Amino acid sequence: MSQASPHIPFRKMHGLGNDFVVLDRRRHELAIDAAVARALADRRTGIGCDQLILIEPPSHRAAQAFMRILNADGSEAEACGNASRCIAKLVAEETGDPHVRIQTIAGLLDAEVMSDGRVTVDMGPARTAWDEIPLARPMDTLRVDLALGALAEPVCGNMGNPHATFFVANAEAIDLAALGPKLEHDPLFPERANIGVATVKGRERIRLRVWERGAGITRACGTGACAALVAANRRGLTRRHAKLALDGGELDILWRHDGHVMMTGPATLAYEGRFDPTSFVG
Repeated sequence: MSQASPHIPFRKMHGLGNDFVVLDRRRHELAIDAAVARALADRRTGIGCDQLILIEPPSHRAAQAFMRILNADGSEAEACGNASRCIAKLVAEETGDPHVRIQTIAGLLDAEVMSDGRVTVDMGPARTAWDEIPLARPMDTLRVDLALGALAEPVCGNMGNPHATFFVANAEAIDLAALGPKLEHDPLFPERANIGVATVKGRERIRLRVWERGAGITRACGTGACAALVAANRRGLTRRHAKLALDGGELDILWRHDGHVMMTGPATLAYEGRFDPTSFVG
């Protein structure tokens, strides 16, 4: 922590309304544990966010930065598509190079800032085996034996984090606030799961709402959008390329034939500020 300035700078960013407090630990030392993350994420007494994003020095020589993701409940997430776009945009502005490689605990992510300001991220291969998600027992991940209320037989997959996507006639009619937390913590998911409800609007369009593990309902979920497109294509409902309409806007998702999922969407800096760490630490 700088002796000249006890206040820590932060950026408030979002991807389609999925919002983040971004701290750069390459420049400012700050001990962050689950309690501090929860305090900063609190929308009444903290700064407020769905996830706290820490930029750290990378350990991989090919990466420009390491991105650590802490959910609003203080738990650590392996991947976050919307945050990946935001951090890629920041790093590209630092380096002057639109091509960025970000290290996460789930692996390396290649990203490119497009000429229109949107960011494309290679989210890596979609994993669909039961033990890759993981599920608690062997099961057909195309039609998982799980039901609650109006939701039944999700498609499960892993996009750096576990997802269960339920296909419904009307995503708006699902009480996701009531069903999401119960499904997230179902014993079938030993690492919990992100819960998506999707309505296929056409071969190249999906309406999606997501209950994010550790964060609740968010306006957008990048990995959830990737998981939903893969799930829909596996079911034969869509092509491998589609627009995903989320509460906060649209993402463009492509499931390439090599298995990698490409996500394209905006990354927005809302504002910059400073906070007194003594208000949140200790």
